[in-house]
Amino acid sequence: MRSPEPVELRTDVLVVGAGVAGMTAALEAARTGRVVLATKTSLGDGSTHYAQGGIAAATGAADVPVHVADTLAAGAGLSSPAAVRALCAAGPAAVRVLAERGVDFDRGRSGGWALGLEAAHTTSRILHAGGDRTGAAISQALAAAVRRSDAAVHEDAFLVGLLTEHGRVVGAEFLEGVEHPHLLRVRADAVVLATGGAGQLYSRTTNPVVATADGLAAAFRAGALVADLEFFQFHPTVAAVADPFLVSEAVRGEGAVLLDAAGHRFMPAVDPRAELAPRDVVARAIGTAMAEHGGAPVLLDATGVSGALGRTFAQRFPGIAQLCARAGIDPETTPVPVTPAAHYWMGGVRTDAAGRTSLPGLWAAGEVACSGVHGANRLASNSLLEALVIGGAVVADIARGGTAAGFEDEVVDVAEPALPVAAHVGRRDVQATLWEHAGLVRDEAGLAVATKLLTPQEDPVEIRPDDLGVPRGAREDSNLVLAAHLLVAAATRREESLGAHFRGDHPRTPDRPTRRSFRRTP
Repeated sequence: MRSPEPVELRTDVLVVGAGVAGMTAALEAARTGRVVLATKTSLGDGSTHYAQGGIAAATGAADVPVHVADTLAAGAGLSSPAAVRALCAAGPAAVRVLAERGVDFDRGRSGGWALGLEAAHTTSRILHAGGDRTGAAISQALAAAVRRSDAAVHEDAFLVGLLTEHGRVVGAEFLEGVEHPHLLRVRADAVVLATGGAGQLYSRTTNPVVATADGLAAAFRAGALVADLEFFQFHPTVAAVADPFLVSEAVRGEGAVLLDAAGHRFMPAVDPRAELAPRDVVARAIGTAMAEHGGAPVLLDATGVSGALGRTFAQRFPGIAQLCARAGIDPETTPVPVTPAAHYWMGGVRTDAAGRTSLPGLWAAGEVACSGVHGANRLASNSLLEALVIGGAVVADIARGGTAAGFEDEVVDVAEPALPVAAHVGRRDVQATLWEHAGLVRDEAGLAVATKLLTPQEDPVEIRPDDLGVPRGAREDSNLVLAAHLLVAAATRREESLGAHFRGDHPRTPDRPTRRSFRRTP
């Protein structure tokens, strides 16, 4: 079933996605010109909304170089120093803009912003809003600001592909509407991808159901470089209950400790930073502890947190306390069973610090992008900062007449169709395959199994953008299979362990790691 007459729009800037990166870009673009913001579901309904830990930012000039050093250390030698310096330097002004747009950051007894500590940070610099509801506070404030602006918002608009002419991105196509969709074609001078990540690649994830690699898949099919796809961060502490939920890094930052199933604390023997070691270290240590006890979850013991804080757990972490209560757990008296889960993709559409991709006319910001800031392992709470800063930087670059960026990466060509194809494996099969063979620990044999399972056994059936008979779920599955294929290919090629990418058959870490990008074979 095809759409006979697509709805056509023309704008200066098209923003795809409505998390902190997309809404920031839309607000900045609306200051000087026409902007269309298209989002898959509703405004503000994405991973930003669920962020508990807060936003990392230096609140004084003296902390900027320390923030830079912490970010580079977490990135395991793969971060771009220039991109990191630009991000950290922009942090103080960026959070002030958030405050001006209505985000009410928590304050300490002195009246200034309260600053928390999280893993791999050497000082307290994490700002929170509503305790552990920072993401929701940011989403709500920015969504309200967007609705007050001149941006034209299109909700329930599912990205089906980018429009290109003579090698330049000139717009995008969407299926707009859920029950009776129509084809929406938006032509624009500049397109900003801010579609988020792909946590739905894994059977255990902190990401919402909308995180299905739609933006990355569209960019790759259009010919853009994608990079660092082997680096997927697993959050160490997700409650192992019937309805799982993330237990913020900040809980460990306030003194909670990890115990194995036998009740023994194990992190001090793994890393001198113990529970505040980088996420990849903590997640793998938890995986090892679980394996040693028949797969039983480890326990996050926060029973001593209230005494140290001088206030109750529920006062400091109201959202987590509420979720614990629903699961029948009182964290004041009972440790919370936790396991790792897929959380954040450091890889994405290759960009520079201004969000420019390898294709003219296309910019990217937020988790869909790989700016080189996070390297092989993102520093806790840097994601909201990066999305905020680069969400604004792309609009400034567009106004300056920015064009495609050049990169010195090693580039690998991948033969993939230019259009989505009907997925030959189900979503749950993809999730199970990646969790088992491309999860916390990978090796050559397991990655070979994953490659075979993800390779179609017959010629794939292409999905046309204007075929209204293809449901969103099938299109998402096609995007996930493509993303899984690229992730496994990247993990197979990197025969070394680095940050979040750990090869059990190659545990050695290189002295000078290199960045590898992938592109679709023309």
